[in-house]
Amino acid sequence: MQNGISRSGYWIIMSLLIFLLIVIKTEGLRSISEVPNPINITFIDSAVSKGAVCLDGSPPAYHFDKGFGDGIDNWLVYLEGGGWCETESKCKARAHSIYGSSFRKPKIFYFDGILSKTHMNNPDFYNWNRVFVRYCDGSSFTGNVKEVNPATNLYYRGARIFKVVVEDLLDKGMKYASNAILTGCSAGGLATILNCDGFRALVPSASRVKCISDSGYFIHA
Repeated sequence: MQNGISRSGYWIIMSLLIFLLIVIKTEGLRSISEVPNPINITFIDSAVSKGAVCLDGSPPAYHFDKGFGDGIDNWLVYLEGGGWCETESKCKARAHSIYGSSFRKPKIFYFDGILSKTHMNNPDFYNWNRVFVRYCDGSSFTGNVKEVNPATNLYYRGARIFKVVVEDLLDKGMKYASNAILTGCSAGGLATILNCDGFRALVPSASRVKCISDSGYFIHA
């Protein structure tokens, strides 16, 4: 080879250049395809009069990104996780956190993963109606205690929250769903198991209704 570069040295340099080009191209595509989709929060203020409220009495909330194309009649409802509160004192502390009050939730949530609207990252559900339901009752969307202890002023109304959220989504078009999926992770995964039959009953017109619990089975409990 000319200029003092051996044949082996030449191929090493070329290999490094090719590798760098692949990395740059891949990272460039990734930065474009994985840009999260910011979705504003929706509060169901009308739920307060029905007693369907978070631990602190704030209204339930969710983030909704409308479907498009051939996914416009399909719905994916994702239940947020976040553990539980097992005692009154723990629930009282939780009521002042993002997992006990919708008012403390971020006003914008970035959809990605199974909620992404990018075909490359989410080929099965990218154009479905995608909903992220905020978790704020501390009991995996269960519980319907009517009386409120004035000493703690806590509301245990997770079952009401689930029903009100689904009813609100039905009014937004889910009543016309062809396919509907209820899913969630951790505490949201357990909520998926516990509310699966109820979800099926609330979406009677859908041809297919499936429930996917992600890490929601806690055998030790």
